Amino acid sequence: QVQLVESGGGVVQPGGSLRLSCTASGSINHIYGMGWYRQAPGQVRELVARNTNGGVPDYADSMKDRFTISRDNAKNTIYLQMSSLRPEDTAAYYCNAQGFLAQILDYWGQGTQVTVSS
Repeated sequence: QVQLVESGGGVVQPGGSLRLSCTASGSINHIYGMGWYRQAPGQVRELVARNTNGGVPDYADSMKDRFTISRDNAKNTIYLQMSSLRPEDTAAYYCNAQGFLAQILDYWGQGTQVTVSS
């Protein structure tokens, strides 16, 4: 089993910055990619950014110029640096890990709330 623990959410003013962290633990040898998704109330969950092993990061168009995904393989941790935050970035942010064991497997963290408000 894979456990994902997120941290770093909170309340920030428009134009501010936050950094989210997600650490994976457990049986993670089959994981080939990790990323971030978000879900606002009444909305579908959407991709924010993802990073596969050795690959180029993939971003949602509306976030690629403001958000940066990075990883520390030694710590099994990914980060999401968010800047120039807008009220519409308010959402629950979820860490995702994807692996393959005879089939594609998706794992999710519990989510961390980001609220952008003055």
